[in-house]
Amino acid sequence: MAYWLLKSEPTKYSWDQMVKDGRTHWDGVRNFQATNNLRAMKTGDRAFFYHSNEGKEIVGVVEIVRPFYADPGDPGGKFGLVDVASVRPVKTPVSLAQMKMVPALAGMALLRQSRLSVCPVSEAEWQIICGMAGISA
Repeated sequence: MAYWLLKSEPTKYSWDQMVKDGRTHWDGVRNFQATNNLRAMKTGDRAFFYHSNEGKEIVGVVEIVRPFYADPGDPGGKFGLVDVASVRPVKTPVSLAQMKMVPALAGMALLRQSRLSVCPVSEAEWQIICGMAGISA
């Protein structure tokens, strides 16, 4: 299993909406590096749901339930999407500021490439953040 982080602006699509929907398409990614990360996702992989811009914190966990496929909204056929399902909220949201204070997370893609909307998360990073969030890995 691989681990990821998916960013969403809460005013556009929030964790509460994700929970209400239960399952959704993760679309609208128009960055080639982020698209390559989507392409690498497999069914059963897990991802942190991160509120970007407003909040700047991890608020939940989702599971990849359908791997990469063509985005019907992209007439050029360069981009794609995955489907995700909500797994659970975190007990304690983990803020960007908190993550920056942990030396073991210094190499995390979220901290090195702050504008990337789909980021890989190493197993060690996943374990640390789950501990900070009060959930089991």
